Parts: sequence; C-alpha cells; structure tokens
Amino acid sequence: MSSARRILALKVDVDTRRGMEHGVPSLLDTLAAFRVPATFFLSFGPDNSGKAVYQLLRNPRFLAKMLRTNAPGLYGFRTALYGTLLPAPMIASALPGLCREIEARGHEVEFHAWDHRAWQDTLQRKGAAWIRKWFLLGFESYEEVLGHRPRAFGAPAWLLTEEAVGVLREFPLEYLSCTRAAAPFVLEGTGLVEIPSDLPCLEEVGGRDGVSRILSALDAGGVHVIPVHAEAEGGIWRDAFAEILRGASDRGYEILPLSLIAADRRREALHGRPFRTALLPGRAVPCSV
Repeated sequence: MSSARRILALKVDVDTRRGMEHGVPSLLDTLAAFRVPATFFLSFGPDNSGKAVYQLLRNPRFLAKMLRTNAPGLYGFRTALYGTLLPAPMIASALPGLCREIEARGHEVEFHAWDHRAWQDTLQRKGAAWIRKWFLLGFESYEEVLGHRPRAFGAPAWLLTEEAVGVLREFPLEYLSCTRAAAPFVLEGTGLVEIPSDLPCLEEVGGRDGVSRILSALDAGGVHVIPVHAEAEGGIWRDAFAEILRGASDRGYEILPLSLIAADRRREALHGRPFRTALLPGRAVPCSV
C-alpha cells in the first residue's frame, strides 16, 4: 500500500445496547448510501453503562465530557440506568441476526468487549485470571453468534495494561486496534500489528462543529483510521458522519476495511514497542497510545 495513496478505514465501536439496536442499523444505511465498508467492533456482553455514575463522582473531567458531548442525547435515559436501577441487557449477543447482517452487507465484525464498562473502569485493578475470563466469555459469545473466530480485538476506551497484553498472547488473533498512536507498530509482547485510530472521534472535537477539524487532518493524504461510535454517528451525529464521508471522497480517499490495512502492514518491517499512556485532547481519562 503506497504511502502516496489516500486510504481511510472506518473503525466502528459499539459500546451499548442502544448503539447496537438503533445505531448500527442507521450506520448500515449511511454506509450503503456511500457504498463504503467499515469494520465493526462489537460488545457482546451486558450493558452496564449506568455504572459510569461512579466515574462522574471520581473524575470531574468525565462529568465535563458528558455535558460537552450531550451524553443524554447520545445514549438515552435508559442507558444511563442499565446495570444500576435497571437490569443490564445483553448487547450483540442478544441480536445475532443483526450481527450476521453486518457481515452479509459486506462489512467486518470483530471483538470489542464482553463487559465494556467493567474493562473501562476496573481493568487497571484486575489480574490475568479476570482478564482471561473476560476474553473467554466474549470470544465464546462471538463464535456462537457468527460461527467463526474474530480476527482482531479493539480494546474498550483504548485502554491496555501489561496484564492484558500478557493475556492477549494466548488468543489467535491477526491484528489489534487498541490504541490512539500516530502510526502502526508491533505491540511488544504479542507479535501482533497494532493499527491505531490516529484521527480524533467526533465527541472529542465538539460533534458537528468538529467536522472541519477531522477533514483538515485528511488534507495531507496518507493512511488513516477514524474511530466511529454507533451511539453517536449512528444517532444524533449521523449527518456529521455523512459530511465526513463526503469530505473524504472529495479529497480522493479510498475507504477500505481495517483488515486490508493490517495485512499490508504485516508485510512491512514495523518497529516493535510497548504501549504508552497519555491523556489526549477531548478525552476524560488517559488511553493507550
């Protein structure tokens, strides 16, 4: 894949039941209208989004982010209660037909999470046994729904730990998309190519008002991965997402599935390094880079 080419991949994370049930069908329609593929990273287990309330109490930046991004409009009132005042509904595993429809419509489906909230909020306190069980539950659900193994893992909230990297070695994956680094690299300790989301997501740049910032980052060309969230770009920011797709097309970008970019990078002599941790602009908590 020549560096002179203009390539864009759409990495779609599905974190909640609302995102799966309502955001994914909306995104499928938008992608069909533009005739472009995407790589969907699905959460298969329980939606414990209501437990984010503990982050609100501990982290003022998280509260500021929720207010800035219009979280009630993005996620809905019921989502804010799941796992606390309301039972936690299952996400992708409860909608197997929709999971298979994503693939049938020409897109990729990979593994994002078993319990997204638990990974995001407690991973740094968990050991290998908990992490291994989390993966086993998620991979088992993925295979039960789709009939094959996932090729890739995209970490919730772009969060890794040394323990998580150690457990990842045990699973037969082809590549990772777990960080917000500026360029692909081989994640030390796994031997796997890491294809990061190098562009910001809409919620980090102000939603609709941030479209121009994302498009400006595409002006120079190259190979890029944009993170998309089913709850946002499949919901109140659907029009903004369409504007990004039009802008990418106008700039001569070819949109490819993430697996093709990963396959190309595996043929290169990428350097290996460990992940790092940084607090990126627009985010409430540090992530892996």
